[in-house]
Amino acid sequence: SMASPALLMRVVASAYSVAEKAATIVRNVMSAGDLGIVEKAGPNDLQTKADRLVQMSICASLARKFPKVTIIGEEELPTDDVTEELIEDGHCEEILKKPCPAQYAGIKEEELVIWVDPLDGTKEYTEGLLDHVTVLIGIAYGGKAIAGVINQPYYNYEAGADAVLGRTIWGVLGIGAFGFQLTEAPAGKHIIVTTRSHSSTLVNECISALNPDTVIRVGGAGNKIIQLIEGKASAYVFASPGCKKWDTCAPEAILHAVGGKITDIRGNSFQYNKEVKHMNSAGVLATLRNYDYYASRIPNTVKQSLVP
Repeated sequence: SMASPALLMRVVASAYSVAEKAATIVRNVMSAGDLGIVEKAGPNDLQTKADRLVQMSICASLARKFPKVTIIGEEELPTDDVTEELIEDGHCEEILKKPCPAQYAGIKEEELVIWVDPLDGTKEYTEGLLDHVTVLIGIAYGGKAIAGVINQPYYNYEAGADAVLGRTIWGVLGIGAFGFQLTEAPAGKHIIVTTRSHSSTLVNECISALNPDTVIRVGGAGNKIIQLIEGKASAYVFASPGCKKWDTCAPEAILHAVGGKITDIRGNSFQYNKEVKHMNSAGVLATLRNYDYYASRIPNTVKQSLVP
């Protein structure tokens, strides 16, 4: 008889369906027209009804199936008022068919930490820049991001009425990443993707030092990693605090699963154990290829300004 799939693969398969449900919620809130916007720390730190409902849906759905897993979400929300229609019980069969990498086969529930960004790119969502928006579910073990799901609820939204809206990208270290076409950025071109709404003198000083051919300014960490794995940008550079563990966990797993690399601006890898502080205070440097080229050109003044 077939052994039942390893815990990790069951978690990823569930997270896939949970992310698809999340995308439906995101689209429904937008089409209903009342975003219910709340300012958290200021005008660039927003929360909408979609952030709230999606986080409740993701956390409650995964907690019900995997009660001993630690789940950390961006929004501080009450956990007791989750209605049954927010619960997603399904899973992706295709993921369960993949063999679990041997090093993760014995993982127990209490050893996993799931980092959830219910709606990455909230500001862009409120401004109608819908292709910037992602739902991020990152899975960590031993402090490392080992699997992730990124859903783009509005992928293809400008492709006409017949286009299939939305897509789900998933990956596991040792298996690979799926749901997109892996493409490398044009050779010899330095295309930097960076923040759209959190720019600063330091952010811009760091980018100038890299002598880029092009700078793309977009919202969302998930969206920026997608730019790297689809060959639209060669490096994601953000020399500023502000990015959090739930922004980077899922994208990191997917990037690493296809041979890319992400660190802070000083070259330190991110830690994802449940006790870790939430802020990636030393910024972000990520590439699909040629990490060392970009890392070697980050000015020392920039590194010294950002303390992990």
